[in-house]
Amino acid sequence: MADTVFEASPDTMIDYDSSQQGDLRTEEMLINMGPQHPSTHGVLRVVLRTDGEMVLEAIPHIGYLHRCAEKIGEAVQPYQYVPYTDRMDYLAGMNNNQAFSLAIERLCGIEVPPRGETIRVAFAELNRIASHLVSLGTYGLDMGAFTPFLYCFREREMILDLFEAACGARLTYSYITPGGVHDDLPASWVERCLEFLDYFETKISDYNNLLSFNHIFVKRTSRVGVISIDDAIGYGLTGPCLRGSGIRWDLRKTAPYDGYENYDFDIPIAKPGGTDEIPEGVIVGDCWSRYWVRVLEMTESVKIIRQALGRLPNGDFIAPKMKNIKLPEDEVYVEVENPRGQLGFLVAGDKSAIPSRVKARGPSFCNLCITEKACKNVMLADVPAIIGSIDVVMGEVDR
Repeated sequence: MADTVFEASPDTMIDYDSSQQGDLRTEEMLINMGPQHPSTHGVLRVVLRTDGEMVLEAIPHIGYLHRCAEKIGEAVQPYQYVPYTDRMDYLAGMNNNQAFSLAIERLCGIEVPPRGETIRVAFAELNRIASHLVSLGTYGLDMGAFTPFLYCFREREMILDLFEAACGARLTYSYITPGGVHDDLPASWVERCLEFLDYFETKISDYNNLLSFNHIFVKRTSRVGVISIDDAIGYGLTGPCLRGSGIRWDLRKTAPYDGYENYDFDIPIAKPGGTDEIPEGVIVGDCWSRYWVRVLEMTESVKIIRQALGRLPNGDFIAPKMKNIKLPEDEVYVEVENPRGQLGFLVAGDKSAIPSRVKARGPSFCNLCITEKACKNVMLADVPAIIGSIDVVMGEVDR
């Protein structure tokens, strides 16, 4: 077992009245969940202070995957740094490429050709679906359901096939780059993508039958890890964690980029249970609500991709002369809606080809801050449900 149990110090012991209980005495225990644990979604160490099966306190410890990603950005040119952004959130490389590229473009006043902009939107939404499929599948594993994991990864492999056809990579893409995208779409790629969308839409009901409305899964996730609206805002949560608490906030609508203002789509938020769509017992802000928002977002992403491919213009896919550009003596901060929330990059220039400052605002890092509050006074078995519903990627937390 990877978990290690430590004996609590004497001052943490709870003594009961010996006249009533004899020599009976209980002790609190400190349990290490991680950093290598099947339900921590990466090298995350959570120190749990427990009293029997009750978790009194949960403190996350991070840094096991720290790789100086931001400092490296101050040593290379922007187009050379794009591959490093893939490795921050390695389940959403396209979205990370997009965020950094937008920051460089706004700093330098670069205009992305319409074709490149439209391709970006399609690939960002495909990556959103692929990321949510990993979240759904692994969350099912955490709750003891193995079959949904196989279904979700089957469809994710089809998306990776589309990515590989366009850029040659299946995980770290470096496809979206300052000025547009690295390569144009290959022949018949649009037709292949549309075929996949037709197929994928029919499979969402399978996920719901297998997992979303599964009685055991609902019992394990409803009314567990409830995050109120005030706590969601106070802790700086974004993405499905924020919308899972009932707040309709999405940068694709509130601060659109890459032409998102020209697309028709909805922003799903959590709703209380007891309806035909939401099971009885679900309350806004619980683990099931955060999970359900991701399911609904996949449907909205399909709508966006269809619109992008339907209006795909001809012309250039990248702005000319993008290598060896000089960064002006200025700074910008740009955020995009990553599958996990708001991903931002601050980039400062000093008239050279290499940024003088690169700083990232990672959604997983900020969302993870709620762990201590959400995991207080819950059952030990609820901790994997809560952490899984937050959906963190440790490469982006540690950077």
